Amino acid sequence: MKTNTAEKIIDFLKKNGQARPVEIFGYLGISYQAVLKQLSGLIEKGQIKKIGKPPMVFYSLFLPAEMTKQVLISDKDRDIIAKNFFIVTPSGEINEGVKGFVSWCEKRGIEVSKAATDYIKIVEKYNNYKKDGLIDGLEKMKSTFSKVYLDSLYYIDFYSIERFGKTKLGQMLLYAKNSQDRVLIKKIAEEIRPKIIKVIKDFKIDAVGFIPPTVKRQVQFMKELEKYLDINIPKISLVKIKTEVSVPQKSLNKLEDRIQNAASTIIVNERGTYNNILLVDDAVGSGATLNETARQIKEKKVCKDKLVGISITGSFKGFDVISEV
Repeated sequence: MKTNTAEKIIDFLKKNGQARPVEIFGYLGISYQAVLKQLSGLIEKGQIKKIGKPPMVFYSLFLPAEMTKQVLISDKDRDIIAKNFFIVTPSGEINEGVKGFVSWCEKRGIEVSKAATDYIKIVEKYNNYKKDGLIDGLEKMKSTFSKVYLDSLYYIDFYSIERFGKTKLGQMLLYAKNSQDRVLIKKIAEEIRPKIIKVIKDFKIDAVGFIPPTVKRQVQFMKELEKYLDINIPKISLVKIKTEVSVPQKSLNKLEDRIQNAASTIIVNERGTYNNILLVDDAVGSGATLNETARQIKEKKVCKDKLVGISITGSFKGFDVISEV
């Protein structure tokens, strides 16, 4: 007779294929919180997987093929993949870390250990662009615009990397905006908040502005992000003007069109003055929105000293237009 709770859960899933927490709770006869703790522990060990989200959540065992492929990844590579890899499946499930990587390889018929080695090399290559966890995008912006109004510009991560596609933050950003999922937006806020707080301290920021959305949604990403970041300094008023026909930035491919769009629809509606201001954006494609917002702030003398931009994601090479978000 087995007395180990984790073993009992595994046995139950072997017999039933998959089960909801309430079924496992009824089988074990222990507290509901204890059941959830055991399930979380088994997920962390890679012994079971979670399907769905509350209130319809199921747990099942990994298939033998899935377990075998995970073993082929070295411990060192496993740690890097666990930290960086994140995908959303076609069925809408979050698949991250080693489990997500194995699934990604399996779908494409790629040998896992070789793909892991290649992935690590590419991640390390792009990490070389980071200093203190941030990517300096100002020089690239200077090569794009004749006049740059920001004093500094940083990305928290790239939007995508070669071969493996969107980064963890790139994936999270795309699906958080498209699905308007508050849980995912909160997850992004938790991921990026330490970096933003560090910039605020380093530059002695005394006011922050959030670039307003260009696409009408029931749940506005930037508004939710602002709430979850909970930055306790004054917020400057940035307004997106409604026009007869709404033209989202993502629909414009030419740089000059994006500049015109930003210049005519973003209004700095601020009467106060501050020493150092931080502008927060979700994704830098051309950089037109950030630069035009910065122009207005400087010309209206809202900022006395440093004007810093920070974006969740951006493209370092060529400021490629990000049309998805």
